[in-house]
Amino acid sequence: MNLKEMRKNHPSRRLLLPFTLEYDIHKKSGGWWVPIISIVIALCICAVFIAMNGMNPLVVYSKMLKGAFGSSFGISETLVKAIPLLLCGLGVAFAYRTSIWNIGAEGQLIVGAIAATSITLYFPHLPGPVYIPLMALAGMLAGGIWGLMTAIPRTYFQVNELITSLMLNYVALLLLDYFVFGPWRDPAGFNFPGTPMFTPAQMLATIGGTRLHLGLLFALVAVVLFALLMSKTRFGYEMRLIGSNPAAATYAGIKINKHILIVMLISGALAGLAGMSEVSGVAHRLMYGISPGYGYTAIIVAWLAKLNPWGMIVTSIFIGALIVGGYSVQTIGLPSSMSLMLQGAILFCLIGGEMLSKYQLKWNKTVVVKEQ
Repeated sequence: MNLKEMRKNHPSRRLLLPFTLEYDIHKKSGGWWVPIISIVIALCICAVFIAMNGMNPLVVYSKMLKGAFGSSFGISETLVKAIPLLLCGLGVAFAYRTSIWNIGAEGQLIVGAIAATSITLYFPHLPGPVYIPLMALAGMLAGGIWGLMTAIPRTYFQVNELITSLMLNYVALLLLDYFVFGPWRDPAGFNFPGTPMFTPAQMLATIGGTRLHLGLLFALVAVVLFALLMSKTRFGYEMRLIGSNPAAATYAGIKINKHILIVMLISGALAGLAGMSEVSGVAHRLMYGISPGYGYTAIIVAWLAKLNPWGMIVTSIFIGALIVGGYSVQTIGLPSSMSLMLQGAILFCLIGGEMLSKYQLKWNKTVVVKEQ
């Protein structure tokens, strides 16, 4: 019976489609193609807004690409931006592996920078080679403690970690303001909100006369350790099990609360190390606005890489290139916030792509009719 005959014989009935679109919440998210397509769509969306402002999108994107990779200076600046993004991205991904939503990398980075600076102020006469290891340790410890301040309410009082980690970011910002406008402000700094400049022994060594510093080594070592921990150790296996099936992990005797505390300690420590790298390797002092939002941008870095540590090397460089490219388009009349628009569009498309990838089209074997 064809469709016309069915409508003729059953005028009071409606015909269902020969397929159904179903959403499977347990289906794995899309593959590597989802981030790539998301980036392409985001570039197309932003191209419309660029064109509406009377500029050629291809010229703008070409200018951004040339600014980020067209010279040795551009490449070094892109890598400088990639260092805190990679370290914070690793911290965010480490927590996400156990389904803990750490939105507090920004605050953890800031307190890491504060703790590292405290070493330079309160211990001014230490031997030179001691400073960098001690500052790194202080930054990681402070970031880890800040992460525990989210994990403890989560494990013992069931407080949503999204709320606590986000609120702690603002506490960290207020602490930063207190120190740089208050007791730590440089008396010879013409009221500039910042501490005195670090001594050479307190600064991370740079590479090749550029601003690229040894924080890059910290980040790459962290990538290797992250990958080995997740793939070669029992703790990494238990983390993956907790993230995918908490009930099975509990049945297997895994102490979930203990793992959450350890995971948030490490996650915060990585972001704290990013803060130490930024204050010692780039700013060379603690100052107002030490982070332009690296902790938040790291969420995009982690999700674009699908929490893969090796992939995060690529995505952190990509986002770093967007930031540097945003500065370069100012020479053709666009604001540097152009890069923020691109980042937001990428995140929006990425979330949408991950959701759509969970839908599947199922064809029905027979055509069904149903009473109205």
